[in-house]
Order: sequence, then C-alpha cells, then structure tokens
Amino acid sequence: MRPGVFSNALSGLKYEEVLTREPWKVLQIMTEFVNGYEKLAPIEPSVSIFGSARIPPGHVYYEKTERIAKLLADSGFSVVSGGGPGLMEAANKGAFSGSGYSVGLNIQLPHEQQDNSYQDISLHFRHFFARKVMFVKYAAAYVVMPGGFGTLDEVIEALTLVQTGKSRRMPIILVGSEFWAGLVAWFQDTLIREGMISPEDLDLFTVLDEPEDVVKAIFQHYEYRGFEPSAAEIEALINL
Repeated sequence: MRPGVFSNALSGLKYEEVLTREPWKVLQIMTEFVNGYEKLAPIEPSVSIFGSARIPPGHVYYEKTERIAKLLADSGFSVVSGGGPGLMEAANKGAFSGSGYSVGLNIQLPHEQQDNSYQDISLHFRHFFARKVMFVKYAAAYVVMPGGFGTLDEVIEALTLVQTGKSRRMPIILVGSEFWAGLVAWFQDTLIREGMISPEDLDLFTVLDEPEDVVKAIFQHYEYRGFEPSAAEIEALINL
C-alpha cells in the first residue's frame, strides 16, 4: 500500500506520524508486563476464573461463581478474574470475602468493562495479549463459567497452550454441563472426526457442575506433586 493511500485510510493521521508513534508502543507493552510480573508474583497458588460480563447478581451462574471463588480463597488460593462486572465480579466478590487475594486484570474497552469493587490487587491493561499472559503465568487451574466470545477465547487459548506444551498441565474445568454440552459435542463429533484434534485432547478439560467438586478436582490434580511448578514448567512459563 502506498503511503498516500495509507494516510487517507487513517482519517487524517499522517503516515510518518504513525511510523513515529508505533515504536513507542513497545515501551507501553513492556510496562504492562513488568507491572504485572511485579504485582502478581506473591499470589501463587492462584486460580483464574472466567465468565460472562453480562450476568447480574442473583442469577444462578453468579451465585455459583461466587461460591466457587469463596471456597477456593478459603482453601488457600488467590482468585484471578478479568476485573469487570457479571461473573468476573462474582469471582472477585467470593474471593474478597475469603482469605486469599482477589485479583482483577482489568482491560480498557469501549463498553461492558467497568472495574468491580472487590479487588485486593487491581491491574489495568490496554492490550489483550499482555493480560492473557498474566492469566496463565501464575495459574494453577482455570475455572471457566458460562460466557461469550471472551470466555471462549480464554478457554481455547488455555487448551492450546497446554496441548502444545507452552504452558504447564493444569486443571481446566468447564462449569455447567448443560451450557457446555454443545461445545463438547462439537469437539467430539466434528474436531475429532475430521482429525483436527486427537481423542486424548478431550482429557485436557473436565466438565463439572458443583462448586465443591471444582475445588476437589483441583486438589486431586496436585495431590502427588504440589502446586509449585517443576523446573521444566518454570522454563516454559518464562518463555510463554
């Protein structure tokens, strides 16, 4: 694309101005990583909880998310959410009332994202990819509540990282068998049948319904190895 055409596409921004500004974005991105590493280092072991921003208090999904987070916090885990409303708020609220850290990884969005008030540690990101690294880097488990595109994005990324060995093997728990049934069926009936994934890839996640079973499954996974990552897992997380 010629510079003049690019300039017109940028609605008044000059091509040279864009070239000058873009390299400085590297420093902004670096700042998000450094700030995240510094503030989140004390939170291990932690569990990242994902779910819809659109679910109000009183909804069964909200109540279940809050219960899971409270159980995890009282069991010694920090709880990490996206920091916004809906099920993110429920996760932070449950953890805030427990004994572990309640962490919010907030993202700047044009709509839907507003910080909830139940955060012991609150970080703010402009870039989704920096935020995603923070969700994975300190997590001993993923708990995935019902949600939309953002939630699907997070769970698929988690499955991909574990499948490819770029992240440690950890419990990835989908909560709500009825909600997730269609996705799991598509994995089985389409992805496996078409050879897009292997049958054993279905072992990368578990579908559960009860909050107590979620906590039990996480402890069972680490029963014989402890929550600390191995040397190989630490190396993988450094290179995440």
